[in-house]
Amino acid sequence: MAQTKYVITISRQFASMGRSIAQELARQLGVEFYDRDIVEAAASRMGLPVSTISDNEESAGNLYYKRIYPLGTGFKSMQDEIFMVQRNIIRDLAARDSCIIVGRCADAVLSDYDNLLNVHVFAPYEDRFRNCVERLEMDEKTARRMIDKVDRSREAYHKEYGGGDAYVNCHFMVNSSVFGIEGSATLLAGIARQKFHL
Repeated sequence: MAQTKYVITISRQFASMGRSIAQELARQLGVEFYDRDIVEAAASRMGLPVSTISDNEESAGNLYYKRIYPLGTGFKSMQDEIFMVQRNIIRDLAARDSCIIVGRCADAVLSDYDNLLNVHVFAPYEDRFRNCVERLEMDEKTARRMIDKVDRSREAYHKEYGGGDAYVNCHFMVNSSVFGIEGSATLLAGIARQKFHL
């Protein structure tokens, strides 16, 4: 009997360790994990540097990125085009095999997908601040600035392209400060096994 093909999407607050949880979850379930790979694939398809994709992909609400892109693209901005390319890549990955996809409004992009589990990872501010300083080795001023900046960018991006807040399509939310990276991944692996009959 063929195993069910499924996709788990993970949205996350900055420094909630959502990416690390996704990696550990992928290891526990024995499936592929995609995050920066999507940026690299988009850059390759568009013939642009990876840095250009990174700078544009989470800048919704920034008027600078609302400028008109070269005529004839059919998109109102470079950001719109990048989103559409990443959308196609995400759908291609989901069609290929079971996987875990981090960010990039994958929850909304795959809303019509049959076997989907949308997870949102969060943590209290002070725990995320501690992760920035201790795990990501930022100074305190940079840590506070990055939490504010990245959270606002991700929220604006999801409102622009995902139809609302990052948890609007969420099936399950996990506080990573309670369960830790491995514990959160183990908890989610159990939910996935139950939901997808693995």
